[in-house]
Amino acid sequence: MDFDTNKRQIRSFVLRGGKMTTGQKKALDELWPVYGIEDKQSLAFPEIFGNENPVWLDIGFGNGESTAFAAAQHPDVNLLGIEVHLPGIGHLLIRMHEQDLNNVRIMRDDAVDVLQTQITDASLDAVHVYFPDPWHKKRHHKRRLLNADFISLVISKLKSGGRLHIATDWEEYALEVQALLIQFADLENTVSDNGFADRPAWRPETKFERRGQRLQHNSYDLILVKR
Repeated sequence: MDFDTNKRQIRSFVLRGGKMTTGQKKALDELWPVYGIEDKQSLAFPEIFGNENPVWLDIGFGNGESTAFAAAQHPDVNLLGIEVHLPGIGHLLIRMHEQDLNNVRIMRDDAVDVLQTQITDASLDAVHVYFPDPWHKKRHHKRRLLNADFISLVISKLKSGGRLHIATDWEEYALEVQALLIQFADLENTVSDNGFADRPAWRPETKFERRGQRLQHNSYDLILVKR
């Protein structure tokens, strides 16, 4: 499983090795060849998933808790998850095996690169970005994933009526993104007055989120649809 770190100089993540459990290593060895995608060509979703079902893209899925939850709750939807950290990928593969989830495929790549070069326009029914790194320090804000170029890219890949769902527990980042999104005429907030939404049924409360709550962090959901 290769990972090209030389495509772009500024990325929204730092590639870390991370310690993997025996189970995660076993899952990567046995299940990655089945559910992992390493082809660098354009993604033909009907061929990848074997059906014409809607496709939801989960960007930076962490340990895969939200991806597995959505896949189990929506067996008639295909989930494409992108993550760079191997322990998280291994954890999701374990969940998929335990829950017999066949509607998930995984890529280990930079989501921006995948969107730019491998996903065709107007092919996605939803894009989810849950708890991206807020890059707290001002000098690191250039690394933030959620910027105008990224939003424009996502819009181009969504079908009409497709959903963009962003969640963060960093208030400053939430307010910045809220102000950014209102600038895009092609997106309509599902909440009046460009407000934050309640956590929807397809996004579970995660272990990461509960940890943030213990630190007095609130969660902020922004759910928009492409006009």
